[in-house]
Amino acid sequence: MDIQQRIEQSGTVQIGDRTVHRMSFGAMRLADANIWGPPADRDNSVRVARRAVELGVDHIDTADSYAFGVTEEILREALHPYPDDLLIATKVGQAQVRPRVWEPVGRPSYLRQQCEASLRRLGVDRIGLLYLHRVDPKVPFEDQIGVMRELHDEGKIARFGLSSVTVEQIETARAIIDVAAVQNIFSVAARIGEEVLAYCEREGIPFVSWFPILSGTLATPGGVIAEVAMETESTPAQVALAWLLARSKMICPIPGTSSITHLEENVAASALRLTDDQIARLTTAQLPEDELAQFLTSGSAGE
Repeated sequence: MDIQQRIEQSGTVQIGDRTVHRMSFGAMRLADANIWGPPADRDNSVRVARRAVELGVDHIDTADSYAFGVTEEILREALHPYPDDLLIATKVGQAQVRPRVWEPVGRPSYLRQQCEASLRRLGVDRIGLLYLHRVDPKVPFEDQIGVMRELHDEGKIARFGLSSVTVEQIETARAIIDVAAVQNIFSVAARIGEEVLAYCEREGIPFVSWFPILSGTLATPGGVIAEVAMETESTPAQVALAWLLARSKMICPIPGTSSITHLEENVAASALRLTDDQIARLTTAQLPEDELAQFLTSGSAGE
């Protein structure tokens, strides 16, 4: 099977009125290593973005807070004018205060400012999918959602999504605006918010999993991900992605990379089929709590 055909094996979901392949691409790694500024090799980042689309990726995720919009600028350089079938999602509501340190900022005026900046950097009149990146506990949630509804009504965003939220927050938001997608951290090693995934499955809302290949020691020699990778003659990252695709038909992984080789490996995972036994072993595996906690507090989880 040609690598361009493999993404078809991931299946599709409906994000609003758009049909996209479940295997998607996260653009965060197109910035520098600390997600703080431009990459050392900008031409390479442009090539990676273009290769993703060549491989059939039609859903790319980025954010205002990724290196102060650098990844949005790279996507514009690489792909503008955008293919008609490409959905670019970006996010507002978070600011990077230091390398790998993000804080939620949900003041309506700031959310509007970020949206306007993303429109300019992406070179579009309307953002295909705009997420509230983080809920700011210092600002009434309804105010944060309210400005997103205003932006939608003004024609500046076509679809709205929520990131890192609870079921209660999703339901509150849906009383104000249609929620086209929900984006939470989820992987073999970090099954945080199973109840949110279950809610999305019941309601038919695509669940976009960030840091989908987070595996930790599960992917080291003797770990279950490493074992399954050997059995399937694949890579640990491919196993992690294949498990997500098997876990729920509503899951859309957004693995990110600055390597064309890794990008192609990730897309190829769309065609990897795990046995029932392998899925069960992966599902029952757990990352030690201290290891997961260290990751979540390290600043790496600012996706």
